[in-house]
Amino acid sequence: MDPACDPENPQVIRIDDVLAAQKRLDGSLQKTLCTVSHLEAMTGMKIYFKRDFMLFTGSFKERGARNTLLQLSEEQRNNGVIAASAGNHALALAYHGQSLNVPVTVVMPHIAPMVKVERCRQFGANVIMCGNDLSESKTHAMQLVKEHHLTYINGYDHPMILAGQGTMGLEILEQVPDVDAVLVAVGGAGMLAGIAVAIKALKPSVLVYGVESDRCASLTEALKAGRPVHTRAEPTLADGLAVPMVGVNAFATLKPLVDRVIVVHEEHIALAILRLIEMEKAVVEGAGAVGLAAVLGNLVPELQGKKVVIPLGGGNIDVTVLGRCIERGLAVDGRLSRVVVTVCDRPGGIAELTQLIASIGVSLKHLSQDRAWLKSEVFSVQATCVVETRDKAHRDQLEQLLKSKYHNVMLG
Repeated sequence: MDPACDPENPQVIRIDDVLAAQKRLDGSLQKTLCTVSHLEAMTGMKIYFKRDFMLFTGSFKERGARNTLLQLSEEQRNNGVIAASAGNHALALAYHGQSLNVPVTVVMPHIAPMVKVERCRQFGANVIMCGNDLSESKTHAMQLVKEHHLTYINGYDHPMILAGQGTMGLEILEQVPDVDAVLVAVGGAGMLAGIAVAIKALKPSVLVYGVESDRCASLTEALKAGRPVHTRAEPTLADGLAVPMVGVNAFATLKPLVDRVIVVHEEHIALAILRLIEMEKAVVEGAGAVGLAAVLGNLVPELQGKKVVIPLGGGNIDVTVLGRCIERGLAVDGRLSRVVVTVCDRPGGIAELTQLIASIGVSLKHLSQDRAWLKSEVFSVQATCVVETRDKAHRDQLEQLLKSKYHNVMLG
């Protein structure tokens, strides 16, 4: 068991811990921008984005990692630290460990993106690939703790990590002093706990909401049970939030402070990533976009007309995942659709379909034909088209046009 995260004796952090962390980090971490968004007309809210993905390793995790490393004893520094992580925490610990001359070992599961594995090695970390998932990696890491007298640093529940993440809350209040609400992503709940402590201590009237993916709603389940419980984690675009159990220290800290926890669907996470790229010129991973997803999913109508800050916590998205997110976002936005139409399999049948599609300015991106498995007249062909439209109204116009000409039309 990790002694810093004891379920029987959870540690609750206070505002003094966060203020001390801010003083400790002063001058060593850049203060990230908190910029007004271009989405007010679309959302009805004055939204500000706290751009922590602009930190050197691409995520807010640097705050907690450096704060923790700076508080190690001489013996702990000499022996080194260890963590199990598939991404951002490993990167932050490796980078700041190198700058502070603290030996860092990270145990990463085999599913960890190779680009993050190589970056950790570039930062001088001892990278050990072990385990099919993060829990197996942590089991191996705890064994190494005993064998080599290393200090284990939990990336979302170590008390010093929580205090470090809370410095973001202090910056938010400084940059947007009249903020009404903050929407914070939830995985292990460390960032939410730290920000909630800072904001509720200095401005209790500000609403603090946690936002998590419906593919791993571990905080929602913890609140139902009254304690952290294991929750099934399914594949999600917000892979950084797929933590099956929230931290015990984080939960004890945030429970009396957080006003509401919101669960968002995958389609709105994809749409949020798309909106951030198009409107804000920000490439953000799914875990960093869930706050905006809650807004785009119309899950916070009570914040209409309010000033809302959304931390964009991480930008380390895999490029292949980014492509899928963009396509899913376009589909949710009504701008990319799959149309299946049964047409006459005679000369000119497909040409007539494509001309009809083009006649209202719809762009045909892909077309395939199926004859063998079509269960209708033999002289027909099923054409599957991927088309690009301007918006949902344009897509509806296409559907009406096709249905006026063909009997069998499916649009999805």
